[in-house]
Amino acid sequence: MHFKKKRYSLLKVTLWCVGLNIVLEFFSLFVIAFVKVPDQPYKLEDFTTIKSIVQLIIGTIFNIVFFYYTLNYFHRLIVLKKKAWHYIVYSLLVLIACEAYYLLSHKMMPYIVPSTSKTPLTISLIIFSTVIATMFLLGISLLIAYLNSLRDDKKMQKILEIQSLQANYNFLKAQINPHFLHNTLNFFYAKSLPYSEELSDGILTLSQIMRYALSKDNAIDGKVLLKDEIEHLRNVIKINQLRFSNNLNVNFEVHGFVGEVMLIPFVLITIVENAFKHGDLKNPEYPIEIKLTVEDDVLTFVCKNKKKTGPKELSTGIGLDNTKKRLDMVYHNRYNINIIDEADFYTTELIINKL
Repeated sequence: MHFKKKRYSLLKVTLWCVGLNIVLEFFSLFVIAFVKVPDQPYKLEDFTTIKSIVQLIIGTIFNIVFFYYTLNYFHRLIVLKKKAWHYIVYSLLVLIACEAYYLLSHKMMPYIVPSTSKTPLTISLIIFSTVIATMFLLGISLLIAYLNSLRDDKKMQKILEIQSLQANYNFLKAQINPHFLHNTLNFFYAKSLPYSEELSDGILTLSQIMRYALSKDNAIDGKVLLKDEIEHLRNVIKINQLRFSNNLNVNFEVHGFVGEVMLIPFVLITIVENAFKHGDLKNPEYPIEIKLTVEDDVLTFVCKNKKKTGPKELSTGIGLDNTKKRLDMVYHNRYNINIIDEADFYTTELIINKL
């Protein structure tokens, strides 16, 4: 989740603020016109003066700006699970900005519309009343952002539950053939040992790839050990080398301690398979460069390959799109994936923070 798109759009906030102000204005007019209140200081004519209309327009614009920024920022703080002091600091900054606005508007209003009041408000009274009003508006904004975040979480939870059920259903449907293939590969491995070491090694590697793809016991909260993912990646590289008589040029480096690091599976392999599919891996001057680094709770994975010349293989881009969706659901804003598409080279860089 990269927060490029605001949770609360400016149009939606504007419609709500304008609609609410209109309703409150008509309610005030109704009360003054039809409800008899002793010592009522306002008259119906007070709400139709130029000054009251100008104040209503300025107040509406202020509310739009106020709620647009506070709602979206509070939503960001909630999603990022920030601590209480972030809310306090932001609220104080908003409070200071609003006080400056109120005092400035109080000073400028007589120049815009001459005042007819015989008892002007004191600065201390303005500050006190506007602080209370701003704190009330901040409370409303925070409450709306919190309730909508709860609703968003429930929606996302339902989506994940449906996707999980669908994935389990598809997995169960696919169990018979993959397990049959896995057992058959083990049989072929045993039979091929006396005849060809290279063939038996290839069958064993393919069997290990199948076992990893089928295994769900090694997953904890949808994640696997990074060292298992690296082993799977090495097996995929190995099986491709066997396919092309060890003529592929691949440099795979791992830096940092990866023993206890957890990661959602099949993310790295999707990036590498894309390089195998579209890269020129037979040129020793430009090998595929795969570099994995884990440092200070940050994973960096870079895969760079030279592009093939001639006809291009058809690609739907579904694999990478699905990978981005999975990363979004698990890591939210804690990851970034950069794609550098040059004339001769293609580079994918994945960074995951706070593993």
